[in-house]
Order: sequence, then C-alpha cells, then structure tokens
Amino acid sequence: MGNTVLKIDKLSKSYKTIKAVNDLSLDVKERMVFGILGPNGSGKTTTLGMLLGVINPGSGSYSWFDNGTKDANRKRIGSLLETPNFYPYLTAVQNLEITAKIKGVSNPSEEISEVLKTVDLYERKDSKFSTYSLGMKQRLAIAATLLGDPEVLVFDEPTNGLDPQGIAEIRELIIDIGKKGKTILIASHILDEIEKVCSHCAILKEGNLVRTGTINEIIGNQESTLIKLSTANLEDIKKSIESDTGISLYKDLGDKVVISVSKEKNTSEINKYFFEKGIVLSELSVYNESLENQFLEIIKKS
Repeated sequence: MGNTVLKIDKLSKSYKTIKAVNDLSLDVKERMVFGILGPNGSGKTTTLGMLLGVINPGSGSYSWFDNGTKDANRKRIGSLLETPNFYPYLTAVQNLEITAKIKGVSNPSEEISEVLKTVDLYERKDSKFSTYSLGMKQRLAIAATLLGDPEVLVFDEPTNGLDPQGIAEIRELIIDIGKKGKTILIASHILDEIEKVCSHCAILKEGNLVRTGTINEIIGNQESTLIKLSTANLEDIKKSIESDTGISLYKDLGDKVVISVSKEKNTSEINKYFFEKGIVLSELSVYNESLENQFLEIIKKS
C-alpha cells in the first residue's frame, strides 16, 4: 500500500455519560477500500462526522493527507453522510449543476456527463429527481460525491433502505470506483456489504476498536485451516476424527462437515489420512468462515 491518506490517533467523543467513540486509532492508506463495521450505536457515524468536521472531537486527533484538519482537505474528499438531498422538481443534470457550482468545478457539463455515465444514470439525465427509484437517487448522490474528482470518498450506510436490486447496484458501483484507484471509507452495520466491497476493515463495539486488518486476516482462522469434507457416510468421518488428535470437528453442515487441522497439514495429506481409513472423499475444499460468524465471535469475546 502507498501513502497514508488518513491517520486517526486516540480519537474520542462523549455525549454526557455515553462514550460514543473511545480512543480510536487507525491508519487508512491510499487505494484502500476501508470498512468501519459495527452494530448500530457502535460509533461509526460519530467517527465519520468527526473526520468530516461536522462533529467536534472530545479528545485525540486526526489528519488527512498529512495535512491535519485544514479546510483545504475538504476539496480532496467526497462524502455521502445522509439521505440524498436534491430538488425533486429538477432533473439529474440540473441538480448536479448546483452541486458542481458549490464545489467550484471548472468544467461542469463535461464532468456531469462523466459521473452520470459512471453511476449508469446518463440515459435518465433529463428525468426529474422525483421520478427516480430509491436506488437511482442513491446513485445520483454518489455521482455528486464524484464531482471535482476527489481522491477519497466517504460513505455512511450507503445501501440503507434499498431493495435487494438497489443494494447490489450500489455495491457493484462502489467496487468499480475502488478499482479506479479511489480511496474509500465506508461505514456499515451490514456484514455482507463490508465483506463483498472492502479490502480492509475495522470492527467497532460501543465506541471501541476491537479488531482491524485486511478482510482475509479477519475472516481467516489464524491457528488452523478449515477444510470442508463430504463422503457417502459422514458418520465414518466423524468417528475417524474422534480418534485423531491433529484433526477436530469444527462444524456439521448436515450434508457436509468442516474440520479444523493444523496449518502444517496440506489437503493431499488429509485426503491420504481418510483414504487409509477406508473413507473415499467426494469433496475436499478449504472452508472460509464468513465475516458474519467471525464478527459475532469477535463481538462476543470482546
């Protein structure tokens, strides 16, 4: 990864007796798609509010682009914190013209066409905002954040309230924008969203950072490898596992089982082990635990 885009150092915010964010420290590097994941009330929105200058921190500090909290940083950041706020009786182009004027975009018409194509709304550019579906409204809001070609995009719960199709469209859009080299910071309580969209993730609980790392680091089982197995008679697998100390049953999936083995054992060794016990495996594959299960484990333990 490249340069540090955002450095957060012991950032805190309290509301009377409630500690909304507690001593949060994080680094976000350029080109990361960084997820802030946590249940409602974990401090995600408060954190983004402080980083965007909407909420004053109680203590600690943050710095964008090694440039502190200077106003000049705002021009390099596009953000979507709340429900899209556009004029219902104006078209997509007219609404974006107003946004472009506020942002001081030098060549608005060309850039507006470009961002509308990016969010797949160019064909509906002359339709009034009031005729848009919720998903289209959200895509127009993302188009507005892209005006001025900011280096960093900040999204708070970007798929909230959308139907499954709208959710899928927004996720694909964010993935595509990330591939173009933008740094993206996204807060969500939806585990599936973070898992599918982000490269890195921080998990918050009641304002505290409980885990941070790449998605693979958080999902990956650190001590052992999880292997999914299937055979004609699963009971045979279970019995042979019980007699061996290096292999343990991790999860029974009904028609398959997941075993936990030490990192040193490879799949051919496991296949040989069962074959020697008279068990022919019809499936043997590495099993990745979902972020959801990892998340629930992390939240439970912390």
